[in-house]
Amino acid sequence: MVAVAVIGAAGGIGQPLSLLLKLTPGISRLSLYDIVNMPGVATDISHINTNSSVEFYVGQSQLSNALRGINIVVISAGVARKPGMTRNDLFSINASIVRELIEAVADTCPKALIAIVTNPLNSTVPIAAHVLKSKNCYNPKRLFGITTLDSIRASRFVRDTHGIDAMELHVPVVGGHSGNTIVPLLSMATPQIKLSQKEMEDLVQRIQYGGDEVVKAKDGEGSATLSMAYAGARFTSSLVQAVGGAQVMESAFVPLAADSQGAHQIRRLGANSLDFFAVPIELGKTGTLRIVPLDAEPNMLELKAIDIAARTLKDNIAQGIKYMDSNQPLH
Repeated sequence: MVAVAVIGAAGGIGQPLSLLLKLTPGISRLSLYDIVNMPGVATDISHINTNSSVEFYVGQSQLSNALRGINIVVISAGVARKPGMTRNDLFSINASIVRELIEAVADTCPKALIAIVTNPLNSTVPIAAHVLKSKNCYNPKRLFGITTLDSIRASRFVRDTHGIDAMELHVPVVGGHSGNTIVPLLSMATPQIKLSQKEMEDLVQRIQYGGDEVVKAKDGEGSATLSMAYAGARFTSSLVQAVGGAQVMESAFVPLAADSQGAHQIRRLGANSLDFFAVPIELGKTGTLRIVPLDAEPNMLELKAIDIAARTLKDNIAQGIKYMDSNQPLH
């Protein structure tokens, strides 16, 4: 059985994520951590009649206890995007939060699989990698940025226009996890779908900026918390299955060093020398077993989108590395 920690469990994503993980088979221990409001959240969730135990920890002094003996760490801590907030505004707050949390993971459970929800993901995952390297416990196979929501939106939005069963439809999504770095490969959808260029362009635009749709609909009261919690729970469930011995397919924003050989295809298609990229992966007990090759060549529209994504990602990744280079480890 598998022990999972949710860091940021009292937040807008953390609460529904913790609820869904309490319902996830294969989890024997659920460790919930945040800086406030944990007793009520954890007690409430603990009444659900599944077999996993629930523990809660509050505040920095209890963080190491929350992480002790953990197999999978899911980090959803940080501030959510609000209307008018730029990517740099979000980065300036969440970068330090992720750095501090990853330091604690490195000190307490260095062999855990780490799945990051906290945005901006294109920069927070490189920050995590940098911290782990500085602590001499970096394994690129064990670090993931959760981009599952992009795949979920892709299948749902295609269903909205074409009436296909969204649960049966799979659309590969590569690149990153914000705006034009999100590249849905609609030409490779299974089952295959027929789209005009206009339909494809409209769907890509909606998938890339689906988060804005939610922020606008919530009218300043939040961002995509419920759908993100569902996406986070689905990816974490895949990790749980993998730790239990299954081999599971997912997509995630990962270090391409996790499978240098498998990364050749996406590098050729436009990722070039980037260290991080969202790709389809096969998960196993130790994390990323391999980068799964795409079944076909992207069309011209998709190749152009990969090129645009790569150029934006280069700056996003550099921002995370620059932050770490100018900020020494806290401990």
